[in-house]
Amino acid sequence: MKYFLSILFIASAFAAEAPPRNENTIVLDPNAIRNLGIETVAAEESSFERTLPVLGEIEHTCESHSVLSSRIPGKIMEVLAHKGDFVKKGDVLLRIESRQPGDPPPVIDLKALADGLVITSDGHLGAPVEPDKELMEILDLKTVWAVARVPQHQAAILKEGLTARIRIPSLGTEETVSTFLRLNVEEETNPTTLGAIFELPNPASTLRPGMRAEVSLIVSKRENILSVPREALQGDRSNRFVFIKDYELENAYVRIPVTAGEISGERAEITAGLLPGDEVVTKGSYSLSFAGKGSVSLKEALDAAHGHPHNEDGTEMSKEQIAATGGEQGDGHAHHGGGPLVVFLSIACGVLFLLLIASVFMRKNQPSTQS
Repeated sequence: MKYFLSILFIASAFAAEAPPRNENTIVLDPNAIRNLGIETVAAEESSFERTLPVLGEIEHTCESHSVLSSRIPGKIMEVLAHKGDFVKKGDVLLRIESRQPGDPPPVIDLKALADGLVITSDGHLGAPVEPDKELMEILDLKTVWAVARVPQHQAAILKEGLTARIRIPSLGTEETVSTFLRLNVEEETNPTTLGAIFELPNPASTLRPGMRAEVSLIVSKRENILSVPREALQGDRSNRFVFIKDYELENAYVRIPVTAGEISGERAEITAGLLPGDEVVTKGSYSLSFAGKGSVSLKEALDAAHGHPHNEDGTEMSKEQIAATGGEQGDGHAHHGGGPLVVFLSIACGVLFLLLIASVFMRKNQPSTQS
């Protein structure tokens, strides 16, 4: 009982210090919500990944490269493929007229050694051909590498089993998960970074060498962590807050102070201030920070929702206040002021009364002891 009373006293003090509702509630009209582009998601407990975001680039694999050349000298008589064409293994790409005597001179077909994309071509009609000359260069792009530029001081995370989420901005928002393959053996243009290679399947050959890649290295992973999208978290480190949808008012949002834990590339851990299921504002959250008290007054919204008058701070008007303003009680019931503290204390007193009755009942039913 003493423990419960202590909790009641602390909770009462906290409720008494809570700011008036109108100081942290923003009520908007539908047009304002559309203009701000407000979107919400539910705060949820899920896997939380601490990530290291780095940039990278798509490159072809070592074994993907093949070239087309001729074993005999001659002259190009027909060109059947050009730069930018996809070819299949065995396709005839060039026809060469040999310099060997004959009438007509012998003609040989030069065929593709592998599937791929023709990226360079010196195969021009009538051009001379020599055995030491590369006529075409072909890349098989069914598998490519994403080479991430990892700062050297973070190199300790590059271990077997390290996974990463990889997104190619030019192709949209879709991500691919890949596992660290090895370090790049080529010399880095930036001496402060290391090239970490991740292999990506590319069956449609949509990934091309030179494309920019956004790579999120997954450093650690924890389960059952309450988190929100990073864009929902506002304020600086000393004053973190989010906006959630009001539980009872439509088009109303409440500023809630929170305690943030780890922040990854896309999500922020919340250790205090939110409950799972709270509808948190994501898109438009930053704009709400500068929306003042909104385009609709809290009093008007509460009056319309409850059917009886309220004060400007969101508390219900007492009969005396209603009479002083010459208004009506609306629904014919007495609504006493006092706000959430009065409601909390009323419930607490009811609970204490029930505990008292239960205590008396238990004492009466205890067997008496005789000496």
